[in-house]
Amino acid sequence: MFSVIWNACKNLCNRVKEAIKKITKPTTASLVAGAVTDIARNRKELVVENSILRQQLIILKRQVKQPKFTEGDRLKLIFLCRLTQFWDKALLLVQPQTLLRWHRELFRHYWKHVSKPKQRKPRIPQAIIDLIKEMAENNRLWGAEKIQGELLKLGISLSKRTIQKHMKVRKQSNQNWATFLKNHAEVIWACDFTVVHTLLFKPLYVLVFMQHKTRKVVHTAVTTNPTDEWTAQQLKEATPWDKRPKYLIHDNDSKFGKKFSAVAESSGIEELRTPFQAPKANATCERLIGTMKRECLDYFLIFNQPQLKRIVSNFADYYNQHRAHQGIEQRIPGQFSEPRLPLSNQVKGKVIATPFLNGLHHSYTYALS
Repeated sequence: MFSVIWNACKNLCNRVKEAIKKITKPTTASLVAGAVTDIARNRKELVVENSILRQQLIILKRQVKQPKFTEGDRLKLIFLCRLTQFWDKALLLVQPQTLLRWHRELFRHYWKHVSKPKQRKPRIPQAIIDLIKEMAENNRLWGAEKIQGELLKLGISLSKRTIQKHMKVRKQSNQNWATFLKNHAEVIWACDFTVVHTLLFKPLYVLVFMQHKTRKVVHTAVTTNPTDEWTAQQLKEATPWDKRPKYLIHDNDSKFGKKFSAVAESSGIEELRTPFQAPKANATCERLIGTMKRECLDYFLIFNQPQLKRIVSNFADYYNQHRAHQGIEQRIPGQFSEPRLPLSNQVKGKVIATPFLNGLHHSYTYALS
């Protein structure tokens, strides 16, 4: 009976020791618990353990990126480094200058909290904030000082900084390229070239003119030798009588040379050459050419120039008169100004499909009764 009790007590003591050892293990113990446990340990064990930990930190520093420190980690390191004069030798994961910077940041936060006013000044009424936003929205050329003057006329005195705080931040006061295109879309055309290779790898060049506002294809042409003279002739054919834009966007290709510029100048057209390495400057025409390739040219084997000219002409007709365009709210470019049919959830008659481009696309309309 005595041996059974003795074995039970011995097992209990071993369990308690294992539990204490597990709790005070350096990898799992907290900072305070570990420090209290180290007081009872002899110097030899501490030196060996510090050597083991230091070697692991050296490996960690050499092989992986530095881990992120939380605010609590920074405070603990700052406090511990104040307790020894050899603190710069004990730092392995951070530089001593980094610890000093943390210390200065801690002082800045402290003095900022101390110097913070106890009583907060009353905020300006919401009605004045709404008035500032309305003035800034309706007068895009105005700055904070101009709005400040208008508010003074109403008997409202605010600082420039307060007004800037409630204004919407604008990147720049001048109009950018997108704003110019939007404001002058009705009088802007764009043109560009694309290359199509025949079955025998002969290059054919397709020139496209389009209008920005309606996305309508104004003129198309195909050639094997796109010279300056040929491009100038195509501009003449695209602008008969009074049908001409105010601005024409194109790139700096040599195909748009002196003769092309002379025709544009004589017609009263101002050329807008896009900057180098700026594909978005003529993005509307680029998208049109991409659509023509994805929805038409990629599905045909081109044998010669007359075939390509016929396909491009048929696509332009389908694009202008039958294809709904997402950029103009699903309207048809050739019927841009015409009213839509009354909307309904029911079919009002027999629907017929008209094939285009050898059945590659279809247009759906009501049959005539």
